[in-house]
Amino acid sequence: MLLTLVAFVVALGLLIAVHEYGHYRVAVACGVKVLRFSVGFGKPLFTWRPKGSPTEFVLGAFPLGGYVRMLDEREAPVPAEERHLAFNTQPLRARAAIVAAGPIANLLLAVLLYSIVNWNGVEEPKAVLASPVAGSVAQAAGLRGGELVQRAALGSDELEPVRSFEDLRWLLTRGALEGESVRLDVQPQSGAHRELVLDMSKIDSREADAQLFRKIGILGPWTRPVLGEVVAKGAAERAGLQQGDVVLKIGSTEVVDGQQLRELIRQSMRGTEPLSQPWLINRAGSSLTLDVLPDAQPELGATVGRIGAYVGAPPEFVTVEYGVLEGFWTGVVKTWDVSLLTLKMMGRMVIGEASLKNLSGPLTIADYAGRSASLGLTQYLVFLALISVSLGVLNLLPLPVLDGGHLMYYLWEGVTGKQVSDAWLERLQRGGVAVLLLMMSIALFNDITRLFG
Repeated sequence: MLLTLVAFVVALGLLIAVHEYGHYRVAVACGVKVLRFSVGFGKPLFTWRPKGSPTEFVLGAFPLGGYVRMLDEREAPVPAEERHLAFNTQPLRARAAIVAAGPIANLLLAVLLYSIVNWNGVEEPKAVLASPVAGSVAQAAGLRGGELVQRAALGSDELEPVRSFEDLRWLLTRGALEGESVRLDVQPQSGAHRELVLDMSKIDSREADAQLFRKIGILGPWTRPVLGEVVAKGAAERAGLQQGDVVLKIGSTEVVDGQQLRELIRQSMRGTEPLSQPWLINRAGSSLTLDVLPDAQPELGATVGRIGAYVGAPPEFVTVEYGVLEGFWTGVVKTWDVSLLTLKMMGRMVIGEASLKNLSGPLTIADYAGRSASLGLTQYLVFLALISVSLGVLNLLPLPVLDGGHLMYYLWEGVTGKQVSDAWLERLQRGGVAVLLLMMSIALFNDITRLFG
């Protein structure tokens, strides 16, 4: 709990500070007087004014936002001698640059974070595929398990090298959410290279939930069908199974990898009742047959089998590391891809092609912050990059209360030569607040349902 709280506050504080610093830095560069730079709202916990600076730096009690307050005739009277320092007196290009600088700063931070991860290197599972889920797109495409994915592409794009299973997972996510087929160049355990096509148009991807990869059929990398830690008083212990047992066969079905073993355990049901089956195992070089009766557990409206043991050995890992220029360019491309995917998903939610359940609020973000931090610095940096992209893209949406809404006003001013009238500004602001509150309410409801439902 403490780790989740600390990771969440650090994430919000950093992303908000970078966003507001973008506004602040460009405002100063454009000759605008900045009165206050605040990270957080509410009662100030800390204030600081550098010697000779007109700007007061503030840390607020509630780190759920921030602001940069500039000299502006629309908010308070401005002395005549300082009128040239006011935001509202600046040329259109300067005002637009100041407003756009916040979201751009978040996108640049994402590029930096992805680049750091690329330069530092990370251990990731090798792109060797586990057995596909029965009846899935992967099985229909001809995958059987054990194939090494060497290259892959989205749609008609050129095939690119696949460095790790995470590379493949990201491509599959894009393909499913965009409805694009994914082409794989695979090397089976025996035989020649072959190219397969996963037809993602068959997947209903309106909800990017945990079941998405089950629909695709690729749940993880290949692992040996071995048992790990056995839970006390669970089905595995009751049957006499032990850590290190290699499962060779369940009933008449030969077991080839950990993923297939997990699926066979899940499906070892007769309706809602668990089904006892003989397991052929290898224990320290000797074969042994044990009858195993899984426990029945509910899962997403169905009943599945569980044995109370970690199933599957750790996958084979590879070190994914990039040079300076390649790592930076990969960070740029990843930021661009995530931004485009975020915009497409938002667009699909607006027209009803994607579920509003995909919206996430502060509780889900906090949960993911804690989980990523528990996995190590690299995973936490990837999480920060993803949220930074989301914050940058969200703020560029043409909603009046967001930076994108102000840019929309400036576009109108640039085209017509006239500023938006005060009456229309008030109407648009009210509408924007209503839309934003609705989005926040839906996101919070999704959070509660996802975490406590």
